[in-house]
This record gives sequence, C-alpha cells and structure tokens, in this order.
Amino acid sequence: MARSSKRRKNGSAFMANRAQENAVSALVWRNPFEVKVNKQKFNILGRKTRHDVGLPGVTRSKAQKKRTQTLLKEYKEKEKSNVFKDKRFGEYDTKISPEEKMMKRFSLEQQKHYEKKSIYNLNEEEDLTHYGHSLADIKKLSDIIDSDSDTEERGTLSEELTASHFGGGGLLCKKTIGQPNEEDKKTKSQKDLIEEMIAKSKQEKRERKIQRENTLELTEKLNNDWKEIQTLLFCRTSSSDVQDDVKEKLKPDEYDMIVKELGFEMKVQPSARMKTEEDLAKEEQEKLIQLEADRLRRMHGEAEPEIKKKMKYRSADDLEDGFVLDQDDRHLLSYNDGKLNIGDDEDETKEGLSEREDEESDTEAAAIDPCRDCETDKGSIKEARARRNQKKTKESKKLQNNQQNALGETAKVELPYLFDAPESYEQLKALLWERTMEEQLLVIERIQKSNHPSLAVGNKAKLEKLFGFLLDYVGELARKDPPELKTIDKLVLILYDLCQMFPKAASNHVKLILQDATHDIEEILEVKSHARFPGLDMLIYLKIIAVLFPTSDFWHPVITPSLLYMSQLLIKCSVTTLQDIAKGLFVCCLLLEYVSLSQRFIPELVNFLLGILHMAIPKKGVQGYTLVHPFGSLGKHSELLVIHEKGSTETWQKQNLPLHIITRSNEDDKTEVHHLRLSCLSLGLDLVLRCAVLYGSLPSFQEIVRPIQKLLTTHLPLMTYPTKLQELCDSVLKQLEVQKQCYYPLVCEKKKPVPLKLFTPKIMKVLEFGRKQESSKKEQERRRLIHKHKRELKGAVHEIRKDNQFLAQRQLTEIMERDSVRKRKVKELFRSLAQQEGDWKAMKKKKF
Repeated sequence: MARSSKRRKNGSAFMANRAQENAVSALVWRNPFEVKVNKQKFNILGRKTRHDVGLPGVTRSKAQKKRTQTLLKEYKEKEKSNVFKDKRFGEYDTKISPEEKMMKRFSLEQQKHYEKKSIYNLNEEEDLTHYGHSLADIKKLSDIIDSDSDTEERGTLSEELTASHFGGGGLLCKKTIGQPNEEDKKTKSQKDLIEEMIAKSKQEKRERKIQRENTLELTEKLNNDWKEIQTLLFCRTSSSDVQDDVKEKLKPDEYDMIVKELGFEMKVQPSARMKTEEDLAKEEQEKLIQLEADRLRRMHGEAEPEIKKKMKYRSADDLEDGFVLDQDDRHLLSYNDGKLNIGDDEDETKEGLSEREDEESDTEAAAIDPCRDCETDKGSIKEARARRNQKKTKESKKLQNNQQNALGETAKVELPYLFDAPESYEQLKALLWERTMEEQLLVIERIQKSNHPSLAVGNKAKLEKLFGFLLDYVGELARKDPPELKTIDKLVLILYDLCQMFPKAASNHVKLILQDATHDIEEILEVKSHARFPGLDMLIYLKIIAVLFPTSDFWHPVITPSLLYMSQLLIKCSVTTLQDIAKGLFVCCLLLEYVSLSQRFIPELVNFLLGILHMAIPKKGVQGYTLVHPFGSLGKHSELLVIHEKGSTETWQKQNLPLHIITRSNEDDKTEVHHLRLSCLSLGLDLVLRCAVLYGSLPSFQEIVRPIQKLLTTHLPLMTYPTKLQELCDSVLKQLEVQKQCYYPLVCEKKKPVPLKLFTPKIMKVLEFGRKQESSKKEQERRRLIHKHKRELKGAVHEIRKDNQFLAQRQLTEIMERDSVRKRKVKELFRSLAQQEGDWKAMKKKKF
C-alpha cells in the first residue's frame, strides 16, 4: 500500500510538471515571433536533426535568471570576507505557516538539549563521586577550608568563626556552647570576638606542631629499633664487601664521564672569513713591497727605523689577567766587584765591566810604580781612560761600518722582491740568464705575485704574454746540450697555473706552435719525399700539452690538432737511426697517454709498432703481413734493431729510455748500441701490451693485431734475447689470446611470410560526406577533437561576452541609482536653502 501511494504521488508530481511545461510551450507556440526556424539546404534520410527550431526568448530569459542567481550573487559578495547566512528553519519558505515554523524550531531546540553527546558513553545517568562525596555537592562549595588548618581537621570550622564571618555578630553571638557565665551573657564587640578567634587558632596551631614533632621522634625511634633487629634477622656482610659495594656505587658511569668531559670541553671559536684570491694577492704584494724596501735600505747602508710602540689603552677595571709576554725581559745574573749587578739594561752591565777593567788596569799601574804621587796618578788614569774610550768607540764604529758594508753587499747580490712583467722574450731571458734553477723559479713566482690580475687593469695581458715567453724559454732549455730537464719539469707547474687563469690565451699560444711545426713538415715534404722527426723541444711541447689541457674531450681546439700532428709524424717521418726509433716510440707513448680515457683507435700507432718489431727480424722471408710507409720489408734501414752479438744480451738490464738519447748517443761503443736496441725492442713490446689492453673491446681487434701476433710467433728470434725480454713477449702473446673474440655467421632477419594472393573481395570503408578521404582513424579522431575544441572555445567566448555585458548593465544601473539619489538630495538642499532665503527676505521686509 505504501509503495502504491508513493507511486501515485510521484506520478502526480510528474504529470503536474509535464502539464506546466506543455502550458509554457503552448504559450510560446501561440506567439510565432518567439520561434526561430533553422533552415536546412536539403534533407537527408536517416539524419537526426537537432536544434531545427529554436526559442531565443526562452533561452535568453533562462540565461538571465541563471546569471542573476550565480554571477550577480558573486558580484555582490566580491571583496567581502564575512558572509551572514540565515540558518533559521523555514525563514524564507512561504508554504509553512508561522505557527508551524515556531513548533518545528522548538522541537529542534529540544532535540539539541536531549541528544547524546557521544554514542559510546553508556554511563551518562550515573552520579560521579570523589572520596565518597558527590561531585554535584562539591561544586556547591559547602565545605570551606580554613587556610591555617592542617590536613587532620580539613573542613571543620568553629562556631565562633562561622558566627563572626557569616553571622555578623547578631543572635548567633549570644549562643553559648558550655555553661553560661555573666561575662558571656554580656554582648561582645566584633573586635573582641576576632581577637579571641585569632588567639584560639594560634593555640590550635601550636598544639598541632607539638603533636607533629612527637610523631617524628617516635618514628625515628622506631627506625632505630628496626635497624637493630634487622642485623639479627639477616646475615651480616663483611666490611670489605660493604666497602666494595660503596666503591662500585661511587664509581662514575661511562655516560657520566662523557657528559663531564663535554661540559669542560672548549667551545669552538668563530674563525675569520675565508680570504678571496684578491685579498691573498694584495697581502703577497704588500709583503714583497716591505721586503724590497728592507733590501734597498740594507743595500744603501741605512739603519733600521725605530718602531714606536703604541701605548695600549687600559681601562680602570683592567686586572691584567690576560697579559702576554711580547719579549723576554729577563736578565742574566752578573756580579760587579763581588756585588750582584741588578741593572735593567745591558749597557749598564757593560759599563760596570769596563769600569772594573779600568780599575784593574789602574791597580796594575800602581803596583808597577808605587812611588808616584796621588795627583799625577789620578791625571794619568783619567787620560788613559779617555784614550781607551775613544779607541773603543772607533772600533765599534768601524765594526758597524763593516757590518753595514757586508749587509749592503749581500743585499746587492740578493734577488729583488719586486719585478716588472717582461714586455719581450729578451727581457725575460735577461732576468733568468745565468741563474740557478731555484733563483729562476723564484723570479718567475715574484713576477706573478707582483703583477696579479686583481691588482691592476693591464696585469692580465702581461701575464698572458708571460705564458708565451715561458713556452719559448722551455723550448730553448730543451735545445741546450745537455737539456735542462729538471728546470723544465719545475716550469710546467707555473705554466699549468697560468693556463688555468687564462685558458683562451694559453690555447692560442700553443696552437701557434703547432701550426708552425705542421707548416715546417709540409714545406719539407714539398721539397723531399720524406721528413725527419722534430727535435726534443717539440716533443716536450707535446708532453706539456697533455698536462695543460683535457685529453678526454671528443673535440678540443688544442688536443685534436696535437693528435693529428703526432699521427702525421708516425706516417711521414722516416726512421733511419736509433734516435728516430726512440723519438717515434716517445710519440707512441704520448698517443697512448692522450687516448687513455677516450679509448680512441689510432691506426698509425699500430702500424708504427709493427714496423719497429719488423726491424728486429734478421732474415726477411715470407712475411704474411704488409708494411706501410715509412717502413719497408727490405732496405738499407730495415735491420736497425737486429742483435748480432750474443755477449751484449747477457749484460743488458731492463730500464726506461733516458731522454738524452734523443739528442746524442755514443755510436762508437757497440755494447751501448746493442743495449739501446734491446731497450727499444722492450719498449715496443710494452706498448703493444698496452694497446692490447686498451683496444681489446673493439669488434675488429683480432684483425688489427693479427700481423703483430704472426710476427711475434713465427719471425721474431726470441731465443737470442734475454730472459726478461722473452717473458715480456710471452705475456704479450697471452694478452692477445685472451682478447680473442668469437664470430658468428650472419643470419637473415626473420620476417612474416607474405600470404598468397586470393580472389577475395576487397572491403573498403565508406566514409561519410564532408570528411577527407585517405585519412586514418587516428587522424579522423584528432580532427574531431580539434573541431570540438574550436566549438567549445567559441561558446566559452560567447558566454564570457554575455557575462561582461550583464555585469556592465548591473554597474550602470547602480551608478544611475546613486546619481538619482544624489540629485534628489541636492534638490532638497537647494529647496531648503531657497525657503530659508525667502523667509529671511520676508522678515527683512517686515522689519523695514
């Protein structure tokens, strides 16, 4: 029944709404001017047409109503933080009568009071107690506690106190506790009652205190008795055990010790700020200026200037507990004529000693000639003393002059502390020429410090020039006979620092050197068919380049040209002497150093090592491998590393090749020549081993090293070489075999078989009209989304424009309302003023 009634109600409501909509539509259809018909060009069968008939008036009114409810409300509440909402039940509901509203509100209020605060609290009706008393009674504050009362008599008040405080001295004062006396029958004043009450309370306090003291005495007595009985009940421990327990208790814990150490630890003091590079440069310059001034002063023989110490300010509260001894003011113990000398200065002690010497000389003179008169003795003694003093002053002045002259000579020989940056290579050479290695490094260091870029504007250009001058100086040192390699090694550090400061200028200087060297080789090759290896200076330049610049980059403006130059050296330079072999091996070492990180393959390196090993074969037969220029299978210089004497192999020891061999070698000594050949061969095998480790991951590694492997296994006469060289060759062959790779035959890629052509109909999708042909489903979906986005954007712009128009209209109405109110008030003011003016004129007319 309930369901059927619900259905009836819902059905009736639906029918009512439907009837209302039909009535509205009927009203609209009655007015043909409210209807807009969207015409179509032609009708299409099966296409559902929407929006063919529009009602612009209805839609406009709906949009206006919606904007009034939403946009206008937001506009009114704009820039308002507080919003008042009326939550009274049925306040704006016109269907409910006021009596029903009041009844419903009353019922809701009662529900708030009687509803449970917590659904899990099941003991709401219980009465809570504290010490057997209800909390509701405690809240009434029925038992007032006196502030002077103790815990034994909490809450008990005497009748007098109650009467004095609350009774006011009325009928309650006349009540008596015991037998009535004549004095009690008389009425007492309030002051007497209060004094009596105070005395009683003091007496009660005193009694309670006495009782408490008695209780404490009894407790102590009971504790002492219990200790005596306790010794009889339990076993008595020995005194040693007790002492051990006490020591264990007194021993501090590890944690306590750490805490105490941390408490006494010194706190970190704030340090000064880190000095910048400019600050350090300024300090170094000031230091050099001071040292140079001292050197010039000593060179001219001037005395040291006296430095006046400034008096340190001392306050009246200074306790001098933080003093520091600047100098040792203690004096040595000395005696003068058997008496202790307590002079403060050394001069006084010297004077005492000189006086004593004078007296001794006088006594000696008196002993020699005792018959002299006293006056003559005194005069002669004074003259002797004067002559002796003059002689001493002359000797001291002469000694000082000698010392000053010696200091001046040493100052002249000493290096200056300030140097100007050289403007040309000749100036730098003049500064460094005929000086020791330490002095040269010191001069260059002082030039750097004196001309730091942060000290002046033009110092950067000066130091950039200094880098180029130092490169030229390194080349000149390398061209000397013998080359000064130790000095070059120390100068590399200075070059590295300058390169880090000015990388662009340093790269430009190095590129110029490489360009000149490349042009020299090209000019020689144009005239001759072959060139010779460069000197030691160019090889050292190549070594320095690897230190100054990064070699791991894919392309670098300095490293890449250096690699090309070295590869050209290995191909285009002929190998005719042992010095050429040593230079070529040096270039090979540099190439491996350059590509150690990038692992770049250099075919010129492998070809050169193969040619060097081929020069050690005595009998050239069927080779099985090919050689590339500058090496040949047969020729005048194809047996430079062949060992003919077996005696020299026994005395050979493996060691690194010294660089001085590149510039000079003793070819007359055959033993030394054989040792040099063995060393070159050993270095070549070492380089092959390094190449095998470096290029082992290449897919074509076996094809690259196959000629070297065949040469080592079949052609090289290992039995004539020393044992260390044989072991090195075996390790190279093992490394080449370890890096052996397996190849797999090529297999065609598997593909899906192509099906045979069958006579089946080809089904093609018929596309709808208006869409572009030959477009995939994904492309159609993308175009559909683009079209939908454009349509939605157009509708959003249209709605925003309508909203702006609605708000502008609302603002215009508000402005017009404010203007009308203002005009009305202005008119009222003018009216009142005109009335006042008229009244005043009427009064004035009546008066006259």
